[in-house]
Amino acid sequence: MAEPKEKTEQEEIKHIVRVANTDLEGKKSVQYSLTGIKGINRRSARIISDISGVDPAATMGYLEDEQIETLNKTVDDIESILPVWMLNRRKDYLSGEDKHIVATDVLLIKREDLNSMKKTRSYKGIRHERGHKVRGQRTKSTGRIGLVVGVKRKVN
Repeated sequence: MAEPKEKTEQEEIKHIVRVANTDLEGKKSVQYSLTGIKGINRRSARIISDISGVDPAATMGYLEDEQIETLNKTVDDIESILPVWMLNRRKDYLSGEDKHIVATDVLLIKREDLNSMKKTRSYKGIRHERGHKVRGQRTKSTGRIGLVVGVKRKVN
């Protein structure tokens, strides 16, 4: 009798769940599946699942559509939920606001920041342009990227 129950569970599972314009694995727990969204770590994923009323240990694929919608709304409203010290973009360069950036916005804003550093010709911007180390690492012996690997033998 256990076999038919397992088959119905396999039919009900959603292998891919869409939250915050990101495809998440349905086989993982809610807490670890939410970490697939850029800008959300394990701690903020736990807070999101607790506030939305979803068990963090539950499998993501077995959630109902209503629960997924509450997760979506909670992720969209994450700035008001998390404390200020947990936000990933405090005192934004342009607006001066505290923000929490999620999903594709992370990549876009990072690219904008790099371009503004390059445009203002700051030290970090110049290092980024030239492809050098930016944060003060040594460059003499480590971090040799793009050079010839190994020694070639002379063929007789």
